[in-house]
Amino acid sequence: MNSSITRPSRKPAFGARPRTGGSSTGGARRFNSNSSHPTSGGPRRSFSSGGRRPFSSGSGRGSSQRGGGGRGGRKMQTFDVSKYINLNPVDTTPEEVYVAKHTFKDFGLEQPLVTTITNMGLTIPSAIQDQIIPHILDGHDVVGLAQTGTGKTAAFLVPLINKTLKQYNRQTLILAPTRELAIQVEQELRRLTDKMKIFSTVCVGGINIRPQIQGLRRQNHFIIGTPGRVQDLIDRGHIKPGGITTVVLDEADRMLDMGFIHDMRKILQDIPDGHETLFFSATMSDTVKGMVFEFMHDPITVSVRKKDIIGSITQDVVHYELHTKFDTLVALLKKPEFTRVMIFGAMKHSVEKLSQELIKAGIKADAIHGNKSHPQRQRSLTNFKTGRVQVLVATDVAARGIHVDDVSHVINYDLPNTYEDYVHRIGRTGRADKRGMALTFVTK
Repeated sequence: MNSSITRPSRKPAFGARPRTGGSSTGGARRFNSNSSHPTSGGPRRSFSSGGRRPFSSGSGRGSSQRGGGGRGGRKMQTFDVSKYINLNPVDTTPEEVYVAKHTFKDFGLEQPLVTTITNMGLTIPSAIQDQIIPHILDGHDVVGLAQTGTGKTAAFLVPLINKTLKQYNRQTLILAPTRELAIQVEQELRRLTDKMKIFSTVCVGGINIRPQIQGLRRQNHFIIGTPGRVQDLIDRGHIKPGGITTVVLDEADRMLDMGFIHDMRKILQDIPDGHETLFFSATMSDTVKGMVFEFMHDPITVSVRKKDIIGSITQDVVHYELHTKFDTLVALLKKPEFTRVMIFGAMKHSVEKLSQELIKAGIKADAIHGNKSHPQRQRSLTNFKTGRVQVLVATDVAARGIHVDDVSHVINYDLPNTYEDYVHRIGRTGRADKRGMALTFVTK
């Protein structure tokens, strides 16, 4: 694992608003980020201009291809299929083991928090926790670059809980790309604040807003939500930006990919100067850099990355004959090594249809997509996490922020819209120190 801490050098920020405190010159600071291709060499991707979907992987039972001249067809992108093959992703040199410089007792945390962390069986922090917690405790704006499964949620919750214990009138706003991730963050918060009288409300779209409004009437130390719903509640006057002392942008790259940039910008502009901003992302695109330059003050960047963001994932393609796509999938799923599988489809209705057909074929499956209600999505996710079902069929948007341990395989039954979507999909397996396999369906 490669890790680094960077204090960016000064750079005039485009569109930056004045900040109080700190250096009198204002502005953000420059930092560098390196991106790496997950597969073995070759150009990153090959697209035709326009179009939202990649090349067609054919039709067949359970398929949702809509290309060509069919009704409602879309102009297709073209991918070089060879880039999806990486049969030996991990070299023989073991990844360097990170040696933490602290234990959780070394951070100077309040005793109730230390006791809770100890009772959870945690002693040694992960790399992102070890390096970034001291900076958050010191009040710095930070940029944390880390993949999922590295402990980044606790990396920002632990120091913010500690600050709340010392200053009970603090209020933290945490923005996340999906309702599932927002709920997972709050669940982690509750575990870490057991018996501490620290209160929170989750504010996410797709469910009744009235209980959220009711929850906001009490004192909340943490408000956790998706950008659209949070902005709605700000507009209605139920969230008061003037009382927010810290903002956390969790999986910021995903929020930008999902089109939340205007909501994020409006929310950040409404919060008074002098607040802390904590920014967590797996990647650092130009758009993400722009948000950092615009809204953060003199941030410290902590980068904790594996040698390869998906270097523990074997990637291959599955060829199928016309009209045999579904049967090919079922044959794979009946192999003993396919223990916990996420299958990605292109559209909501086809994802639901595929899950039902898998059930008829004797496969324990469930689906998660935007047409399902919030309780239905939570039930599907719980069924998958607890092992009641072997397979979770999902759309890209519904799967944002889903973190499930021990996913043995990811299957791209329908092809992703973009290369970034492909990386995000297959990153659901091979998490932490585990190995995984990703398979992409293509016609012969």
